[in-house]
Amino acid sequence: MQIEIENHRIKCYTCMRPSTTCVCKHISPLKTKTRFIILMHPKEYKKERNGTGHMTQLQLENSEIIVGVDFSDNDRVNEILTKKEHSSFLMYPGKDNFNLSQRNGSEMNTFLGNSPFIFILDGTWPCARKMLKLSTNLQKLKRLSFNNSIESKFIFKQQPKSLCLSTIESVFTVLNLLKKGEVEECDTTDFLIPFEKMIAHQLDYIINPNNKNDSSAPIKEILPKKKYKTNTERNVVFELE
Repeated sequence: MQIEIENHRIKCYTCMRPSTTCVCKHISPLKTKTRFIILMHPKEYKKERNGTGHMTQLQLENSEIIVGVDFSDNDRVNEILTKKEHSSFLMYPGKDNFNLSQRNGSEMNTFLGNSPFIFILDGTWPCARKMLKLSTNLQKLKRLSFNNSIESKFIFKQQPKSLCLSTIESVFTVLNLLKKGEVEECDTTDFLIPFEKMIAHQLDYIINPNNKNDSSAPIKEILPKKKYKTNTERNVVFELE
């Protein structure tokens, strides 16, 4: 479905991008045992063109987005947390977290249980910290983390370090670790394709701003990012402290 937006551009109602850079044909939702709850900061919710939280939700059948800052009294969040048949976890670094990169399948299954719920904070690092600081219910959750060894492909969005990942890249990493531990069986081969297409469209616009982002144009090579910010603002919430 498409809707008309400002400047008479046509916008895709599903992926929330201009029709010329729509990535819907590349969306292939995965069926997962794990349910991912993306807690999205309002500022991130407005980043329709380059935000990856919404794209992550489109790629996961068993997922949802909840927008807010303080989730202490959020009815939906608290409803999820009271489900006794599922265990809930927060993907966030901490001293006593369960590092998926350092655990075997038996340990993962024992710790996570059947069909776990994983909460993800989607926003800049300062925003994510504020969300956790205010949300007393999230503070009580057991935490998950992972050791990242890949460089982000989000090369036009400057980050403080090469190993900082966007939300969709972080979920991709988590899914692969859960597959390795036999917690998940989904095929993640095409999971990042919409994200890569979005990057290609944006890079094409930066390099050739007058070509109207022809979606049929070949994707340019995505090169590793070499320069990073020195401040703490970033669209990533997964990083070892």
